[in-house]
Amino acid sequence: MTKLTHLTMAEARDGLAAKSFSAVELVEAHLRAVEAGRGLNAFVTETPELAVERARASDARIAAGQAGAMEGLPIGMKDLFCTEGVRTTACSRILENFVPQYESTVSANLLKAGAVAVGKTALDEFAMGSSNQTSYFGPVVNPWTKTSDPAAKLVPGGSSGGSAAAVAARLVLGATGTDTGGSIRQPAAFCGIVGIKPTYGRCSRWGVVAFASSLDQAGPMTRTVRDSAIMLGAMAGYDPKDSTSANVAVPNFEAALTGDIRGLKVGIPTEYRPDGLSPEISKLWEDGIAMLKAAGATPVEISLPHTKYALATYYIVAPAECSSNLARYDGVRYGLRVEGKTLDEMYAKTRAAGFGKEVRRRILVGAYVLSAGYYDAYYAKAQKVRRLIAEDFRKAFETVDVILTPTAPSAAFGIGETDDNPVTMWLNDVFTIPTSLAGLPGLSLPTGLSSDGLPLGLQLIGRPFDEETVLKVADVMEKAAGFTAVPASVEG
Repeated sequence: MTKLTHLTMAEARDGLAAKSFSAVELVEAHLRAVEAGRGLNAFVTETPELAVERARASDARIAAGQAGAMEGLPIGMKDLFCTEGVRTTACSRILENFVPQYESTVSANLLKAGAVAVGKTALDEFAMGSSNQTSYFGPVVNPWTKTSDPAAKLVPGGSSGGSAAAVAARLVLGATGTDTGGSIRQPAAFCGIVGIKPTYGRCSRWGVVAFASSLDQAGPMTRTVRDSAIMLGAMAGYDPKDSTSANVAVPNFEAALTGDIRGLKVGIPTEYRPDGLSPEISKLWEDGIAMLKAAGATPVEISLPHTKYALATYYIVAPAECSSNLARYDGVRYGLRVEGKTLDEMYAKTRAAGFGKEVRRRILVGAYVLSAGYYDAYYAKAQKVRRLIAEDFRKAFETVDVILTPTAPSAAFGIGETDDNPVTMWLNDVFTIPTSLAGLPGLSLPTGLSSDGLPLGLQLIGRPFDEETVLKVADVMEKAAGFTAVPASVEG
């Protein structure tokens, strides 16, 4: 029999329904994997006792014929989702010992569906980073290695790198992520898994530690498209506690995987072929286009002319919102406090000690662009450009059903490789940021390996609240690509 940790979410669901194994057996197998995989540093907090307790409850519900959509399935919860009675740190020293007395809506939805969280996964501090190297608890290690240098430790991408690494290493069947500028899709590409950022407003942000409120969106990270459809259905839904939550029905995403994309038009944006684009990424993209043509879809060249401004726009809007959101961490109400002689000194000392270098950098950038003398020149202008970027997509979707692009400009790179240049790090999100600025659904799908044996991903972008088409096309591409490679450490 296939090892329990190597099952997909759909296979595990079917196995539980057939009584091939129990939820306790399934969860305990993954808890052993989490323990064995601690060298990856994918988890900040492990919750084995709570997980087994919930697995027992899942077995009881399955026996009573009351199983939820994710009953008994072990998952990781990104440590940005507040979990009642379980430490939630955002991987920052300033929240190192914070234990919420409430549950985020997304994690509550997953619990209601029967999912069993085995722990809280690591991330870049406050979700600010593209490599998982800014965490107060140390970097996460990608379970994949280069064929040319197996000893080199690689980043898993970020900010949801702990979730991506845990799913790729078979420590959990799936995990939650959050995506502000690419933080689900880029680590999914680096770790060879599927990750979908739903439409902004599809999943509630209530109880999720905020980075940039007009961009943050929760989504699933899994090993297959079907698993993402299952998990997204459990996570999504209208939430009156979140003013940005969209009051729209949640479709049966799994039912959308019909395997038939004949007649669909797929946009291929010319602006996503910048000078110097890696030949490997170009070939991956061409191969993806060929898969879609073979399945009966029609590629259509499109233009998204304001794409070139997206990165600069994002790094004005996101830091501005971050500087505002992180103002609440002052040492007064909760979290770290470093005493000072005056209130102002206590504020300054607490924030200096509690925030890491990248977070401080973004707070300073954000405070600058929001300041009286520069607000119109930077922030107001960035918001205008953001509207133009969204309008580009709106026009494109008048003629196409979905858009295909690369997910990231390269495969995973080495830990510490880009520490000296934050702009180089920010460039990792060049293909994912436009989708986030427009609030559109975007999915990363692994479709091939680099010459060094590392996974590479392609991105599918859809119309607002049309995750069904994105998932349907991704499912067809997944089958055509036949991507079955796994990290060497988990083979067998």
